[in-house]
Amino acid sequence: MKQLDQQVARRLTRFYVMALTAIAVLSISGLVFIRSTLSNHYDDSRVVNVTGRQRMLSQRLTKLALLRTTGLSAADTVSFDSLLHTWYQTHIQLRNGLLKMEKDYSVRKSSQLSGMFARIEPVFQSIYQSFSRINNPKTTLAEKKEALQVILRNELSFVQQMNDIVFQFDTESFERVQSLERIEWLLTIATLLTILAEALFIFRPVVGYTKNIVRRLARSENALQLVNRQMEITNHELEATNQNLAASNRKLVATQQELIRTTEEKYQLQIAEENIRSAALLEGQEEERRRFARELHDGIGQMLTGLKLHAEKMKTITFPDEKQRLRFDELCKLIYEIIQTTRQISHNLMPSVLGDFGLGATLQYLAEQTARSSGIDVLFEGDRDANRLTPAMEIGLYRIAQEALNNAIKYAGAQTIRIHLQQNSRKLELAVIDDGKGFQVKSVQKEQEVPTINGIENMRTRTRLLNGTLTITSKPKKGTKVLVSINVAGNLH
Repeated sequence: MKQLDQQVARRLTRFYVMALTAIAVLSISGLVFIRSTLSNHYDDSRVVNVTGRQRMLSQRLTKLALLRTTGLSAADTVSFDSLLHTWYQTHIQLRNGLLKMEKDYSVRKSSQLSGMFARIEPVFQSIYQSFSRINNPKTTLAEKKEALQVILRNELSFVQQMNDIVFQFDTESFERVQSLERIEWLLTIATLLTILAEALFIFRPVVGYTKNIVRRLARSENALQLVNRQMEITNHELEATNQNLAASNRKLVATQQELIRTTEEKYQLQIAEENIRSAALLEGQEEERRRFARELHDGIGQMLTGLKLHAEKMKTITFPDEKQRLRFDELCKLIYEIIQTTRQISHNLMPSVLGDFGLGATLQYLAEQTARSSGIDVLFEGDRDANRLTPAMEIGLYRIAQEALNNAIKYAGAQTIRIHLQQNSRKLELAVIDDGKGFQVKSVQKEQEVPTINGIENMRTRTRLLNGTLTITSKPKKGTKVLVSINVAGNLH
């Protein structure tokens, strides 16, 4: 039997390691790809912004050139030299594909953009030379007027072509975002296909293998029962035939009782092993949730926060196009929604308030959070400052309350849900009560949906591992009450 247990354990371990490794590889690959793409998209946004600024600088330079030529004064006190140098250097950097600002930004250009820069180059050089002549103090007034005519003649063409370049940059950036969405869909499909393959080629064989082991155990038990019945018949026959064998019969009965006791101990051992496996599986799930919550908070959460700060810095920039401003506002809103969703997912995976303040405070926070997200009245009743329990007991009770609350929201159609926590030095009771449509408890496995059955079984398993009792009381149209009672003596933290 020990060899059989080791064989089953090794096979299950191998299958689960393969399944979790495949899912982990896909998840990490998706995170790395999304992080790289977000960094490139930030560079694209900076390039579009600087390209749009070139149009404004050309118009501002034209205005200053006109004022210098006519001799009029203006409130614009910016240095013509500095403005011209910035305009020229930025154009050269955009054309060459490397924008040097607070850091180096790569200007990703298609063949179409390269052609557009080639077409605008003669116009740019003509305007730049005219600006330089006007800026030269040795240039005569007549030469300045002639240079101004060249600028005015080419300025509209330059602005229109730069406008086309800006929109082409924006279009290509948007196309890369769409490409990211398509790749994200492909990664999602690949993950789903991997899960399906694991279900077909890993979990299904494991279930078949487990069924085979159970059948073998059942045959062994039937054979043992048959032997017991034969031994009882033999004992009666020996007792009726020869009283002299009474001592031997008593010894045989004692042996039989010892065999029954051994069988019972083996059965209890199997139950204990099953509880250990269930506890290990649940602990593994909780550890995986902690790890995912930590990665979401410390990894993606920090990157999104940084992205939000960068976006807020750009709010001070004046956009020349209203559509660009609206698109930027939508981007900021989307970033904020992603941050909120990430925080919500991280909290659902492993609430930090549970380890800091205990079960009562966490259940109160769960009630408030669920009420905000679902629009249903969720009330918490109990002492939020009760004595702390062991971490395993606190997380187990929290998951039971979370599962019961989730079932009440999804399937009960309740309007009011109450979470009641009562605790003293010896006993703890946790109840989740709703005023929903209810159900027949005896027929739940026949009539209810599979997720509901799985949720109830999860609550039963967690309650059993906590050495407690789970009671579900419900009637159609009368609501449902889920009550967990646990002896907490010796389990206070």
